[in-house]
Amino acid sequence: MGNRALPRRAGLLFDYEWDAKAHDALAAQGGAWRFDRAGFDLFSFPDNARLIGFDLERFAARQAARARQRGWAGVLSHHEQFGALAAALVAEAAGLPGPRPQAILACQHKLHARRVLARVAPEANVDFAPLEVDYGGAIPEGLAYPAYVKPVKAAFSVLAARVDSRAALQAHTRFGWRELWVIRRLVEPFERVARRRLPEAGSAHRLMLEAPVQAPQYNLDGYVHRGRVHVLGVVDAVMYPGTQAFMRWELPSRLDPRVQARAADVAQRFLQAVGFDDGMFNMEFFHDPATDKLSVIEFNPRLASQFGDLYRRVLGVDPHAMALALATGDDPAAVPRVAPQAGAAASFVYRAFTADAVPPMPTWAQRRRLAAEFADSLLLTFPKRGHALARDFKWTGSHRYGILHLGGRDWGHLQRRCLEASAVLGWPAPLHHDLERPVPHEPRQPLGLPVWAGAAGS
Repeated sequence: MGNRALPRRAGLLFDYEWDAKAHDALAAQGGAWRFDRAGFDLFSFPDNARLIGFDLERFAARQAARARQRGWAGVLSHHEQFGALAAALVAEAAGLPGPRPQAILACQHKLHARRVLARVAPEANVDFAPLEVDYGGAIPEGLAYPAYVKPVKAAFSVLAARVDSRAALQAHTRFGWRELWVIRRLVEPFERVARRRLPEAGSAHRLMLEAPVQAPQYNLDGYVHRGRVHVLGVVDAVMYPGTQAFMRWELPSRLDPRVQARAADVAQRFLQAVGFDDGMFNMEFFHDPATDKLSVIEFNPRLASQFGDLYRRVLGVDPHAMALALATGDDPAAVPRVAPQAGAAASFVYRAFTADAVPPMPTWAQRRRLAAEFADSLLLTFPKRGHALARDFKWTGSHRYGILHLGGRDWGHLQRRCLEASAVLGWPAPLHHDLERPVPHEPRQPLGLPVWAGAAGS
């Protein structure tokens, strides 16, 4: 039988959607991995009933005991709300590689992160201030508008919105009892850990205000290994016209490589300041081509899972495999590449902005036809109704009912494929009416090269 190595076992926490698909694929490749999973769906009944009394530290302690018992080589999560922090707590308790819990907290506490950024990279920050009122409380007079309001701790752009007046801010921050129940139980597990591990950050049970920015949005993806930032690439965001809602994500990026290098420099300074190491990260940022100003939106101390598939298609790198390498103490740069399969790829986001515009989910026959005619397609659907659907419109201003990933030879070919695949699904294609766009340039930054200022040739 030879000397075939035994599979390595790792813990995966809150492992859903993109992550579950990617990890299942890795487990099927040669039997090198075995996974133990734990966690629950925060937004679907009956799983979300587990939010009642959920304690992040107790959950992490149970998983740390499981890690020791089952011999985990590492523990990992790309889940923003609970998973990334839980994985760091488990790694700490079980003596496994991974970022420190304090570093995760510092990134995810958005008000604290702004304060750190103001100290280490003020040129990439925006004006900000805490909104010192309880949920639903009276909004103070004298605030400057327009403003961008968002929770100190949240995910998926929940409750983040631009407001143009005191009345609009007051309306946005008034919640029904169901909403308050969900909000408090989503934030409280983080709050309990932060009070003990990062008390200087202050309470996460509040909102904050930022100066609004109108500029194209991007995502810098990478990892930190032994204190050094390494860049995977940049993914471009495209919005539905006149909204803050994402229409699609595109790779390769059109952003000037010099701006990408500046973004990496900001990431290096911030992540070093909060002590983040041995983990994947995603930095969301704006770049205004008119003023050349780069403005950080936020730091996510985990892989942006939705983009992993795009990098595999276009660059031939597997961010999920690289994250596993980091979590088990290996060098991600040693993870083998695969042959790129597309010159361009996109994550197409299907949204409705009113309840009567939500189309039906694709039938079994439509799904089968999609798989037959678009063998490379990856489809996720998010059917909702009742209070869950109403909450989507209140919290995000739209309902995301589906996401489709496709590749193409170039952007023009990819657009045509999106139109055809959308017709199969019976959904309106997430493309602008004007379909003309220059073909994006090829990425110029090789994987693994630290690209912060002054690093060239190092």
